[in-house]
Amino acid sequence: MDNVSYQRFPTVRIREIKDDFLKFELRNTDASMANALRRVVLAEVPTIAIDLVEIEMNSSVLNDEFIAHRLGLIPLTSERAMDMKFSRDCDACDGDGKCEFCSIEFTLNVKCTSDQTLDVTSHDLVPSDQQYPVYPVGFMERAEYGGYEEDPPEQRGILIVKLRRGQELKLRAIARKGIGKDHAKWSPAATITFQYEPEIHINEALMETLTLEEKKEWVDSCPTKMFDIDANTEQVVVVDAEAYAYDDEIIKKADAMGKPGLVNIISREDSFIFTIESTGALKAADMFLNAIEILKMKLDAVRLSMETEENDDQFGELGAHMRGGL
Repeated sequence: MDNVSYQRFPTVRIREIKDDFLKFELRNTDASMANALRRVVLAEVPTIAIDLVEIEMNSSVLNDEFIAHRLGLIPLTSERAMDMKFSRDCDACDGDGKCEFCSIEFTLNVKCTSDQTLDVTSHDLVPSDQQYPVYPVGFMERAEYGGYEEDPPEQRGILIVKLRRGQELKLRAIARKGIGKDHAKWSPAATITFQYEPEIHINEALMETLTLEEKKEWVDSCPTKMFDIDANTEQVVVVDAEAYAYDDEIIKKADAMGKPGLVNIISREDSFIFTIESTGALKAADMFLNAIEILKMKLDAVRLSMETEENDDQFGELGAHMRGGL
């Protein structure tokens, strides 16, 4: 058992999981790894987004470039993005932007024929037959029950443009695989944050020297309401440690009351709390799993590069030694 070192591996504990939201704890690692994971989710996890727009008819009030930009920001279901090729790596492209291996085609053809303003939304984008099924977010859910004007606002899709009588919009759009580092439209995360897990220790002996009114005054000084007073014992208790915003307001209040050291707050440097919110292109859990896989591939590439460099150095030294012997 001598000279054996034990190393703790990073661990993850899921706290809350939904299709578009994930909250978990990342332990036994440091801030560099936590931030690397955050950056990979934001900028390296691939999704599918509209990248090429060919407008055949546009008589709306918005110009072609404005509409193309809006189309690019519409989230598309991207569960198969990891399996697709990047267009730059695809040898099967025929040059017109249409390729079953690296691109998805959509069409949109809408004309307003009534006096009522017509909303053109992401649900009007019709995907063509394709190897990888890709749809605007919410498209399939709406197709299951039908409806249009009777839909509630949150189920009518993402607004692209409004048309009045006689106005028309007809276009062809090509969606491709990409990453957020190239353009924000390919980022799958609406928000991703992490914070150090706080440890809060109340000095109970010093707290007992305060009156009930002073305790209430101290508790109310915290803007995030992480403390409360137990109705039965009249003791100050921690109700939500993670609500602490590292603003030091309660520490300043304790000092102003002449009670320094009333509370001690420590940030655990090996434990982090992550929250991930998805745009809908990918499930939040899939974003996290894909990010781990991508980070693993990057680390493997670094290790391989280091091993190759070490081998080259060894061969170089061997060659120099052999030449010296000759």
